[in-house]
Amino acid sequence: ENHDTILNLFQKHNDDVKQLVGISKTIATYRKYEVTRRHLAEFIQSKYNLSDISIKEITPMFITDFELYLRTTCKCGFNTTAKFMQFFKRIILIARNNGILIGDPFANYKIRLEKVDRGYLTEDEIKIILKKKMVSERLENVRDLFIFSCFTGLAFSDIHGLRKEHIVEDSNGVRWIRKGRQKTKIMCNIPLMEVPLKILEKYSTNEYCRKHGVLFPVLCNQKMNACLKELADICGIKKTLTTHVARHTFATFALANGVSIESVAKMLGHTNVQMTRHYARVLDRTVIREMSQIKMDFHFSM
Repeated sequence: ENHDTILNLFQKHNDDVKQLVGISKTIATYRKYEVTRRHLAEFIQSKYNLSDISIKEITPMFITDFELYLRTTCKCGFNTTAKFMQFFKRIILIARNNGILIGDPFANYKIRLEKVDRGYLTEDEIKIILKKKMVSERLENVRDLFIFSCFTGLAFSDIHGLRKEHIVEDSNGVRWIRKGRQKTKIMCNIPLMEVPLKILEKYSTNEYCRKHGVLFPVLCNQKMNACLKELADICGIKKTLTTHVARHTFATFALANGVSIESVAKMLGHTNVQMTRHYARVLDRTVIREMSQIKMDFHFSM
């Protein structure tokens, strides 16, 4: 009965998630649930002038009003709002499964996500970033990690936890990253090319890395993305740089250079190729290369 109010149940859930951080949950997931709960608490206070509300009073109208609050008062984007609603729906499901709530207020509410083109960098843009002299050690570190992700496809959270035991050498002398993704636990198998190998060598003697047993000195994701905006300005790149842009860049160029979508999926740590198609783009040069292979025995005369 202590959990018959929505915010109490939400807090119980978040406390449980916090205990699972590092086991089956990530700190990022925990923080997202915490932010969702805070928005919900502020909505209840604003709409009903209450500090909490009975779960039995959660109706379809409550849900649509909460969505409106997120879009207007909180100025959340379409997909951000959808994510918050997904987290809220999880709490409602727990209430239903435990017999606290009869019926489903989400029954006729559809959560949809808009497709987002995060973009990717061209070869010329990558070269500009590589050659640019950085004004501080902090920006140089961020540049190196971003480029490393462009050449390996590793997500930020996976670079953060990269250790020596994740780098292995096969019988042909090729070095690989073999590491389970933090998000899905699916194994990534990524051959290391010249650029990422040089970046690894650069940080092999870094004092912070040696002290903490990691391969890179990594900032938190929020600071990393803030520094990437600064990096874009310094390099004169108009695109919004994020850690996800690097991952998309890797997938785009791998597919454009003839790597099969199955192999790209394996390197990205995806469970199936449908997830990889989200990253896939057909570059102009790929179209030209494939069209040039068409042999047609036609002749045109004026």
